[in-house]
Amino acid sequence: MYAGDMKDKIQNSRLTLQDVSLSFGTMPVLQNLSLSVNSGEFAVIVGPSGCGKTTILNLLSGHIQPGSGAIHREGVIRTVYQKDGLFPWLTVSQNISMGLRSVSDAQQREEELQSLFELIHLEDFKNHYPHELSGGMRQRVELARALAGNSDILLMDEPFSALDYQTRLRMRYELVRLLEKRPRTVIFVTHDIEEAAQLADRVLVLSKRPATILKELEITASKPRGLTDGEVVKAMKEILEELGILREIVV
Repeated sequence: MYAGDMKDKIQNSRLTLQDVSLSFGTMPVLQNLSLSVNSGEFAVIVGPSGCGKTTILNLLSGHIQPGSGAIHREGVIRTVYQKDGLFPWLTVSQNISMGLRSVSDAQQREEELQSLFELIHLEDFKNHYPHELSGGMRQRVELARALAGNSDILLMDEPFSALDYQTRLRMRYELVRLLEKRPRTVIFVTHDIEEAAQLADRVLVLSKRPATILKELEITASKPRGLTDGEVVKAMKEILEELGILREIVV
């Protein structure tokens, strides 16, 4: 990528990694990796297990620093993890309110909280505790907390992988619906090729460790997308081919 092209990408992006390399001890994890995610874009990262997908999220969030290269961030970042991070000793209302700590006005905070409950359709569960909710309901609460306040960017690390298949399908549609109401820039890590094809504006396919980007695949079909939509099926095939999985299945 030319220096001028990267400069333009940085100016138009919310998140950028530029020629980033990182090793853990003697083990190289990322090698000269560059990526850029624009405002409002839903980018999905897929790749082999252990290739460094979560490491990229940790770099973008600032939890770890690169060995070399540059990172550009613009906006307030919230992270949603594979296992929900709800505080078990707090009610649903109190958990969501944790995302509203930056809102100083009490009335505004209460109005925002009510709006979030209406958004996730859990108005009747305000005073319940996380252990009293299903897995899907807990993830909806987690999403509400992440969407609360002035957040601009969501980093999502396999947020639905611990759920059963039917609940995962429902949560994909829920996420699309929530982002229509409250748009955010999203970087979403998943092992699920089907999930990537249903949700992404752009899929970044990583190589084995040390990770580089093998392919960038844009998906322009409108959302929500069905599993049998032509562009979803086509995207899944291209991702599987790039990862070498389709060839292995045929052989």
